[in-house]
Amino acid sequence: MNSISRRNMLTAAAAGGGLLTAATIAGAQSNEPVPQPQRPGHGGTDRGPRNLARDRQNPDILVPPSTDHGTLPNLRFSFSDSHMRLETGGWTRQVTSRELGISKNIAGVNMRLNAGGVRELHWHKQAEWSYMLYGTARITAVDAQGRNFVDDVGVGDLWYFPSEGIVSIQGLNPDGCEFLLVFDDGDFDEDDTFLITDWFKHVPTEVLAKNFGVAASFFGHTPDPSERYIFPAPVPGPLSSDKIPGATAVPQSFSHRLMAQEPIKTKSGTVRISDSSNFPVSTTIAAALVEVNPGGMRELHWHPNTDEWQYYIEGQARMGVFAASGQARTFDFRAGDVGFVPFAMGHYVENTGDTPMRFLEVFKSNYFADVSLDQWMALTPPELVEAHLKLDRQVMDALRKTKAPVVPA
Repeated sequence: MNSISRRNMLTAAAAGGGLLTAATIAGAQSNEPVPQPQRPGHGGTDRGPRNLARDRQNPDILVPPSTDHGTLPNLRFSFSDSHMRLETGGWTRQVTSRELGISKNIAGVNMRLNAGGVRELHWHKQAEWSYMLYGTARITAVDAQGRNFVDDVGVGDLWYFPSEGIVSIQGLNPDGCEFLLVFDDGDFDEDDTFLITDWFKHVPTEVLAKNFGVAASFFGHTPDPSERYIFPAPVPGPLSSDKIPGATAVPQSFSHRLMAQEPIKTKSGTVRISDSSNFPVSTTIAAALVEVNPGGMRELHWHPNTDEWQYYIEGQARMGVFAASGQARTFDFRAGDVGFVPFAMGHYVENTGDTPMRFLEVFKSNYFADVSLDQWMALTPPELVEAHLKLDRQVMDALRKTKAPVVPA
């Protein structure tokens, strides 16, 4: 500031009939224009109190496009606003129906395991699907038929554990791992999983002795469950060292190399789809990894089978959602945000940054399906389309009979 003190500046502003807030001053000091909730002929200034950082990150909420209308519920939540559970071997946080109320079918967990960090042996009622965000991990599982699975996974790999599976995850060298977990139930709560230490602590030692055929004195020393959940342990050796001699392997792999797939390529991005057709064990979760170049857009489309749950990995985007009956709303996203599109609602996702934007589309389904607005119009008699929309001939001639999931600027 110049020679006028902050206090004098506030006093002068108040005397002139308007209070200059700290948020406004902060905006002026940063030399960034202070965004205002107004467009020509509509809205007005907001002199605060306000959260300028939030307003700048959400320009389409502060100033909705004129095409937005109605009262669609919130379709966005950030993992940055979730409770962070810090453990001795890493951390975890979640977005469930408690945080994003409209998401009844899917919940998500973001988890970090340090090198050696273990997500305790456990099971849960829901199936678990995962996308590796960083580093490497060793995953293990045993199914209800007593068949086992052990594998190492890295960035871009998936895993899927059916609800019957007993599983563990451990971070590997050099720096552990971070991953997204998706569960096929919006009410899933990571604090309510079935943990092996918790069970041991609540079974009488004489029952444990009878079960395992050894003396009761061998029991009663189980660490408290609060000390486990995510805890440090020695980093395991090579994958071969964790193979169980004589064990029968699961008939279908619980892991999938998504990045090894040949993507659907367009001028402005790529799409890799994973469902039960190429990852057979994944019977309740289908997904698409979408990359959109600057200025590009995931085309106008909708999904005819179920809701869409999104996770933004990189870049920034805006999504417009059309809900019929004149209802429409626009949201802005950055890395770490979760988005949601209710079943059958039309939408687009546009890269609004100057770097590639990547996000996951996730569905509670055994198959991926989308309907392209462009393709639908191209495969409908043109006279019928023109009668509805009164489009110029150039628009009609540009319609694509082949789906292009990512379109250029």
